[in-house]
Parts: sequence; structure tokens; C-alpha cells
Amino acid sequence: MQLKVAEEAAQWYKDELELSDNDSLRFFVRYGGVGGLKPGFSLGVRPDTPQEPIAETTVDGVHFYIEQDDAWYFDNHSVKVTYDSKMQEPDFEYEEEQE
Repeated sequence: MQLKVAEEAAQWYKDELELSDNDSLRFFVRYGGVGGLKPGFSLGVRPDTPQEPIAETTVDGVHFYIEQDDAWYFDNHSVKVTYDSKMQEPDFEYEEEQE
């Protein structure tokens, strides 16, 4: 599994959540929301400390990651976080991984 975060999306998170260099931001599965891989669930974000990351990347000084506990949700998909300039917010794209 891969996690990619576009620089524009990383900057949006830094600004909105007042993150500094060397901070960590976790993408986690939450009940509710729209646009996710599984009906009734979506991704949330929160500053946190990595424990058992299954995917991670550092962009613009911020460490983004997904924990092992949430692996079930992704079901062999990689995640790309881009920035939607029209909506002025991050957008999640999921791509099935080839085995």
C-alpha cells in the first residue's frame, strides 16, 4: 500500500490544522461521511504519533501515515491525497494495487 500526498494538500493541512515541521498527521477510518471506499465509512484526520504505520510519507515537513488498524478499509488500494482548487480542500483518490 502506498500513501501519496500532493504538496498543495500538505500545505492545506498545515494551514488548517496549524501543523509545524516534524508533526505527524494520521488518516484514520471513521464511521459516516461520504466518498470513501466502503459505504458508511470515510477517512478522518488527526494529529497523532505513529505506532504501526502501514503507509507513510513526509511532505513539506509533515509526516502523513495510516495505521495497521485501518488496513481492512483500504482492501489493496493505495491512497493519493490531492488538492481540489474548486472546492478548496483535499480530495482522496483510491487506486487498486496490482499484485
